[in-house]
Amino acid sequence: MSNASRADGATTRSGSASGAVRVAFAFWITLVGTTVPTPLYPLYEMEFGFSSLTVTVVYALYALGVVVGLLVFGRLSDQIGRRPVILIALLLSVAADAVFLAAVDLAMIIVGRILAGFSAALIIGAATAALAELISPRHPKRAATVSIFANLGGLATGTLLSGIVSDAAPDPLRLPWLIVLVLAVAAIIALRGVPETVRERSPVTLRVQRLHVPANIRGAFVRSAITAGAGFAALGVLTSVTGLFLGMVLHETSHTLAALVVFVAFAGAAFGQLLTRVLSSRAALAGSCVGLIVGAGLLAASMWMALLATLLVSAAIIGVASGVAVGDGIATITMKTEPQHRAEAVSTYFAILFAMLGVPAVGVGLLIQGIGLRPAGEIFGAVVAVLALVVLLSLVRGGRARPAR
Repeated sequence: MSNASRADGATTRSGSASGAVRVAFAFWITLVGTTVPTPLYPLYEMEFGFSSLTVTVVYALYALGVVVGLLVFGRLSDQIGRRPVILIALLLSVAADAVFLAAVDLAMIIVGRILAGFSAALIIGAATAALAELISPRHPKRAATVSIFANLGGLATGTLLSGIVSDAAPDPLRLPWLIVLVLAVAAIIALRGVPETVRERSPVTLRVQRLHVPANIRGAFVRSAITAGAGFAALGVLTSVTGLFLGMVLHETSHTLAALVVFVAFAGAAFGQLLTRVLSSRAALAGSCVGLIVGAGLLAASMWMALLATLLVSAAIIGVASGVAVGDGIATITMKTEPQHRAEAVSTYFAILFAMLGVPAVGVGLLIQGIGLRPAGEIFGAVVAVLALVVLLSLVRGGRARPAR
């Protein structure tokens, strides 16, 4: 090999490495913007005079935006390239940040959350694919690790950032958004140096993607979707009502404390996805079910006894269990599904998860209106535990039936 060829190869590797860093930053800051409102909901509630039910509805609208975005735009980066879609996601994120920065009523908050949902839907698929293509194929686990920490690390960082800033600095409903907005603009500028990894383009066809579960993994898919969906439901409720619980029940006014609970949950989810690399599929799903049963029990106990310590522990356990279930589900789909059906199966999986992220939060909001926050939390914890127990029992029965056959 000539010196010129070696130099070209080194330049390409350097460009890919730099591009991967820039894409990871874009992925991270977009997801940061989606959880900034979490510890601020009690402030918005007082500022604009809406109820705890409205808080959960606003959160559900974000999840709806993600689901619609996944189903309509899930294949867009295959058609026009990774970098244009990442750029669109960043522009939507900047628009959402700007709407929140200027928010003067509930309508603007709703618009901001829907825009954030669309930005998350676009960035998840495009950035994950771009990282897998920019990072050396000889290190697939490295690309997966970077994606996990950009995604879940962004979700965890957003809530902690806004909690700390809103406690330590003036104008808590404006300054966190200004910081995130500046960083998102920086990510747009940095995107100019990212090489495009899609070589063959195709015409843009925007249509609702067909939901599809391959017959050969239907049982495993359903078990994983129920378990991960129960975990996402718990994460959604933690995200939408933690601030209310701390303020109304524990009389804690610290936004940083509310942010810490959600940070622990999402950090646990990142760790849980990494655990799937050393666990068999059966062990991962069974362990996730047990974790959700324990975590949901502790969540109900936290509501019943009004204890912060058990709330933090339950957030960590629920986060790890959810991460394990999601990691197992994605591994099952990618390893056991034909390539022509893989995108449909992944979209179906995440559509279920994000629906479970938003809809139960609204249900809990309705319960809060009817019977109060603490009883609503106890009932929700019991429902999550029952769903996980159903999956666990199906695994036990399957394990007994297999040797008999």
